[in-house]
Amino acid sequence: MTKKVLEVKDLHISFDTFAGKVKAIRGVSFELKKGETLAIVGESGSGKSVTTRTIMGLLANNGHVDKGEILFKGKDLTKITEKEYQDIRGKDISMIFQDPMTSLDPTMTIGKQVAESLRKHKKVSKKDAREEALKLLNLVGIPNAEKRLNNYPHQFSGGQRQRIVIAIALITYPEVIIADEPTTALDVTIQAQIIELLKSIQKTIDTSIIFITHDLGVVANVADRVAVMYGGRIVEVGTSDEIFYNPQHPYTWGLLSSMPTLDTDGKQLYAIPGTPPDLLDPPTGDAFHPRNQYALKIDVEEEPPYFEVSPTHKAATWLLHPEAPAVTPPPEIARRHKIYAGRFKKDVRDVKFTEDKSTTEVKN
Repeated sequence: MTKKVLEVKDLHISFDTFAGKVKAIRGVSFELKKGETLAIVGESGSGKSVTTRTIMGLLANNGHVDKGEILFKGKDLTKITEKEYQDIRGKDISMIFQDPMTSLDPTMTIGKQVAESLRKHKKVSKKDAREEALKLLNLVGIPNAEKRLNNYPHQFSGGQRQRIVIAIALITYPEVIIADEPTTALDVTIQAQIIELLKSIQKTIDTSIIFITHDLGVVANVADRVAVMYGGRIVEVGTSDEIFYNPQHPYTWGLLSSMPTLDTDGKQLYAIPGTPPDLLDPPTGDAFHPRNQYALKIDVEEEPPYFEVSPTHKAATWLLHPEAPAVTPPPEIARRHKIYAGRFKKDVRDVKFTEDKSTTEVKN
């Protein structure tokens, strides 16, 4: 059995604001196994970054963990001191941030910045730290790395700066790397290069990665498992194949339908109607129901539990209840179901709308 390196259990996080208490994370649970990549996807405001910054101990001052555990090496990270966190952050768990220019110090050479974490956590000499920094810069593909150790961040391109940020995150060979939308500010070609780089490095140092993004297309070829977040909760989780080819939650349907593909013929792409929920006053029932054209009456009244689709796949939607009406998913999702049933030789739930969704009730 593959070892778990990180486990989040029933995490609840809120923020105190002038307008009131924002319930940003509402019962998030997931696990990360050694050597795997878990992608967490969802719209802005779904809670992806709040969850991972809490794992790093970087929750804003007005934020607090109301409930739950974050287990790493037998320790609950929600209960350790800042001093204890300083021994873990950057050494055992590292983070690659979205914008390298705000992550890098413009007054320090990149050689010093890459070596800094190593000197702090491993207490090595300046010479040894510099040699290790050079090794990492070569690993991440900085050309003429030895000559550029004394260069400053502004002397590098955007893609090269992101590679430097990755080198900083890797310098201590951490067990967990959190990549928070690391390719958002880059063009498509550089995005692909950075993703391939992360995959290559993961195999080299056998680390685990949590990849945060709002774009499912970015993680299609990098993630082993995908967790879909909405309204501060994970609404669906499964292997990459299960999420891409056999999605079950209407929110996942919307995300996938809004992705351009090679088959896109110039028609306007689908857009999920409405806006994300106001977490100052979260809606009752399923938080997605105001935007869900497949919503049942029970969605307005009661939050759905997780229904198991397979041992590795579950989704929080009443449409999976045995008494729920079958529905017709969007054409793009139906096409994916067909591919899944054919390519992976799996059964796919037959979906056809049989009742008026506005009046159908499902008893739990």
